[in-house]
Amino acid sequence: MAKLAHAQWSSRMTFVLAAAGSAVGLGNIWRFSYMVGENGGAAFVLVYLACVALVGLPILVAEWLMGRRGQKNPVDTMDGLAQANGKSRAWMGIGITGVLAAFLILSFYSVIGGWSLNYTLGTVTGTFNGGDADSIGALFNGMLASPGELLAWHTAFMALVIFIVARGVTKGLEGAVRSMMPALVILMLILAGYGISTGYFGEAMAFMFSPDWSALDGGVVLDAMGQAFFTLSLGMGIMVAYGSYLGEDINLISTARTVIILDTVIALLAGMAIFPIVFANGLTPGEGPGLIFVTLPVAFGNMAGGTVLGLMFFLLLTFAALTSAISLLEPTVEMLEERTSMNRITVTLLGGGGVWLLGVAALLSFNVWSEISLLGLNIFDFLDTLTAKFLLPLTGLGSIVFAGWCLNRQSVEQELGLSATGITAWNVIARVVAPIGVVVVFITGVVGLF
Repeated sequence: MAKLAHAQWSSRMTFVLAAAGSAVGLGNIWRFSYMVGENGGAAFVLVYLACVALVGLPILVAEWLMGRRGQKNPVDTMDGLAQANGKSRAWMGIGITGVLAAFLILSFYSVIGGWSLNYTLGTVTGTFNGGDADSIGALFNGMLASPGELLAWHTAFMALVIFIVARGVTKGLEGAVRSMMPALVILMLILAGYGISTGYFGEAMAFMFSPDWSALDGGVVLDAMGQAFFTLSLGMGIMVAYGSYLGEDINLISTARTVIILDTVIALLAGMAIFPIVFANGLTPGEGPGLIFVTLPVAFGNMAGGTVLGLMFFLLLTFAALTSAISLLEPTVEMLEERTSMNRITVTLLGGGGVWLLGVAALLSFNVWSEISLLGLNIFDFLDTLTAKFLLPLTGLGSIVFAGWCLNRQSVEQELGLSATGITAWNVIARVVAPIGVVVVFITGVVGLF
């Protein structure tokens, strides 16, 4: 195994919390919930779970494996592994697209994180009390129409992210996840418990787990695959970067199972918390992104104890956004820190500043730049579509193909600690099942888009 070259996670539990913190983010709460609502409920959920199990798990293991093997940032890891295994340095492109994807995602992700900060304050000040769908919809639309307001919250959110990441692996990343992840889980359990008490829990469960297969088409399947990549932080360089901080004593496969189970439970708990409230208040689950920022505030503003529940929910959303955002910035920071002579604080300010600037373009697409169109999409939606439906699956595909076909058998056996039978099973999954799954779903989804 390569000699450990830089910072390491202090323990397996800390690594699990960090990896789960990256996975458990807006993708689980904001994105998962509205995509379930938009795509017919249970049919989407079941396809999503299949994508996580059959494709997500092996790619997650592959990215950790390559990160630990390379002990560098994603770009240099792929370059070094390619050369060490006698392969073309063009494989470095996987690292480049991964870091690029994380950079692009954080640019619009931070805008949504800013919305969450805004709504946390709005809940405390009673902004939503007594509001109906029209009035709260007007508040949301008014926020989107105000470049100054969006800029202020986007800047505040990115400042928090930059502060945490600049502190390094031990003080920054570990310190953040150790406090925020337990708080996130506790808040989610409380909200799910409230969902059970509404009397509409059964209706929510039927919506989430009784499939209507007629709702499935190529676009829904691609959305499910994109969501699996998005929520597990695959194809973003994140897990390669996190793997580079990983010690030799961590079992990759069992740890990946733990992270995926935690991530999936949180996503399903989010649905169990959100959809009972939606149905109890006669609201529509298919509200798209507005489900969290329009539909739920109506419910919180008109229920007993709604201020407390609303505050808990938007704190939960903010914590989830922050744990993922710090992981999204890390690949860029690690790359700049290792490829330049600048210190971590400087490269974090530089990388975070670049993300912030692109985020400004994303937030302006809701107002003064709303007429700017890229392939028929505004800047915000273009960044979302480009990353979730194209960059993440294709980068993930490159990662699993490289791990399955380019890394030598001895390296894989050493990293995974599998028996001969286990290695054979890994080869079948990494070389055939996962790549074919990504390709089939990607092609099906792309055809469905046109």
